Amino acid sequence: MYHAIVFLPLVGFLIAGLFGRVLGARPSEIITTALLFVAAVLSWLSFIQVGFGDGATRVQVAQWMSVGDLQVDWAFRIDTLTAMMLVVVNTVSALVHLYSIGYMHEDPHRPRFFAYLSLFTFTMLMLVTADNLVQMFFGWEGVGLASYLLIGFWYQKDSANAAAMKAFIVNRVGDFGFLLGIFTVFVLFNGVTFDAIFPRVAELANANFTFLGIEWHALTIACLLLFMGAMGKSAQFLLHTWLPDAMEGPTPVSALIHAATMVTAGVFMVARLSPIFEYAPAALTVVTVIGGITAFFAATVGLVQNDIKRVIAYSTCSQLGYMFVGLGVGAYGAGVFHLFTHAFFKALLFLGAGSVIHAMHHEQDMRHMGALRRYIPITTAMMAIGTLALTGFPFTAGYYSKDAIIEAAYAAHSSAGSFAFLATVVAAFMTSFYSWRLFFLTFEGTARWGHGHHGHHAHAAHVHEGVEHDDHNRDVEPATHAQHEHGHHGDHTPHESPLVMLLPLGVLALGAVVAGFVFHNAFIGEGYQEFWKGAVFTRPENHILENMHHLPGWVPLLPTIMMILGFLLAVYMYIIDAKQPAKLAADHPILYRFLLNKWYFDELYDAIFVRPAIAIGRLFWRTGDQRIIDGLGPDGISARVLDVTRGVVRVQTGYVYHYAFAMLIGVAALVTFYLFRGAH
Repeated sequence: MYHAIVFLPLVGFLIAGLFGRVLGARPSEIITTALLFVAAVLSWLSFIQVGFGDGATRVQVAQWMSVGDLQVDWAFRIDTLTAMMLVVVNTVSALVHLYSIGYMHEDPHRPRFFAYLSLFTFTMLMLVTADNLVQMFFGWEGVGLASYLLIGFWYQKDSANAAAMKAFIVNRVGDFGFLLGIFTVFVLFNGVTFDAIFPRVAELANANFTFLGIEWHALTIACLLLFMGAMGKSAQFLLHTWLPDAMEGPTPVSALIHAATMVTAGVFMVARLSPIFEYAPAALTVVTVIGGITAFFAATVGLVQNDIKRVIAYSTCSQLGYMFVGLGVGAYGAGVFHLFTHAFFKALLFLGAGSVIHAMHHEQDMRHMGALRRYIPITTAMMAIGTLALTGFPFTAGYYSKDAIIEAAYAAHSSAGSFAFLATVVAAFMTSFYSWRLFFLTFEGTARWGHGHHGHHAHAAHVHEGVEHDDHNRDVEPATHAQHEHGHHGDHTPHESPLVMLLPLGVLALGAVVAGFVFHNAFIGEGYQEFWKGAVFTRPENHILENMHHLPGWVPLLPTIMMILGFLLAVYMYIIDAKQPAKLAADHPILYRFLLNKWYFDELYDAIFVRPAIAIGRLFWRTGDQRIIDGLGPDGISARVLDVTRGVVRVQTGYVYHYAFAMLIGVAALVTFYLFRGAH
């Protein structure tokens, strides 16, 4: 069964990738989607067997490599954490495949697109089933490659190519740390398989090593390096800049990357390596603080974004911060639970946004939407459910998982926990505000589209929250795709998406509503030990789950209060008094520009890293390579040879007396040589 779960997406990739042109677009779509649905059904069966039974196992696939002391097998580690990730990855991927059949209907390169989707899924499955760090790194890099291909799928767009390269390069920064972390673990434990590492962690709890004349706690250094990889892959503060730009890919790609798969790889990795992190409290403190900063930072930026996909992208960034807060305070079950529930409602929001973009003929700026509820009622309902779950409305999925993380941060009783508690509570307020802002701007109010509104884009900027029209903040999909499904609409009236796009929304909406209620007891409640069976590790001194049951009464209520306050503020600013946003932006232009430009991180990195790197590259290219190496080397030597030959050619005049003169000079030179030689 597990071979089928992992390899069916690979089969789909090979069929669509190698034979897509021969088979055609429709067979490629059907084959890849059908294989993913089979894998998704098998994943749910394994989840029930492993999480609620005794199905944990290890599946040997092949011996991979044997180099000295390094023995690496290709094997699947099947436990509750793996089974949960199999469900998340394959379920969301299958629904994204189905959705893409409608969304990419007119794209001429559908076989390639579906092949990339299946490749992405396979590499993610390789990552989550890894039995050792080398296999995990293989999946880790494979996900990075597949995301590069998907983000840059519309390679005719310069912005898509730039976004794909940015994602690839920023992730390489984190991956370098991850690789160093793997090396450190191998040096410490003389192995890379989890079964060889985890039982020995307690023995090395106090191990140190000397670097630059300073004693370092070995496990802390290893965990910090590993977490650096998680920061890149999961877009945490400082290595977050690639995530919003990844919106340049087609909307189904955004849902796949941002909801359940690539960005949660870092969260999964920290949870998988919880036995090591538990013995590195300083590293867990860093995880907590970075998570809290990310949750707050991304929420502030999401407040003012105008592109519907970018708002949801920053929401993803913020929610990933929540997950790391949960992991950092030792509540691994809560962090992973939020990963599980977040997959449903975030995929729902992204695919719902795709349905809106589809209805609006690929307009993505919310300032040019409004009043869509009357035209796309099903999409509106689905987006409402996703928004309720994201903001933590009582008894939705987000209510159980997000609130549990906030409670865990308070229950940690540490300075890092207190900071994270404050950051996540404030972020919960902002999350509610910008989520309902998106909903009201898109579906409520007056229509800001149609014939009467095509010419007033500049005016719309000042009607809705901008002091100027933010053109760089919009991701317009290619014209070839923008026409799909719209040829029969003579006017520009928004229209509901086809059934093949609405069905995945309905399934995800069901998960967004019930996933928290159904599974909260297993993930973080009384069934914790029986469900996890040691798949995530906590030391005996870790009493975080017990502490969460003894909180002051106001702590569990606080996230709900923040959610209500954010909702009421959004109602006031976008329903009751719609002029307030523009007035606030005009009254506080510096703060508005600061948030709109994402705290100027892109500009800062451009000044610190990109431009100096280009300048150094140009120096090495022009001065080092062209002038010194080529100038003194091949080019210089060949130039001198040409100079000499030109001189020799001038001697060949064709006059006999010139040749006679040259012969006399030669004879004189020989005589002189022998005279001087005889003198010595």
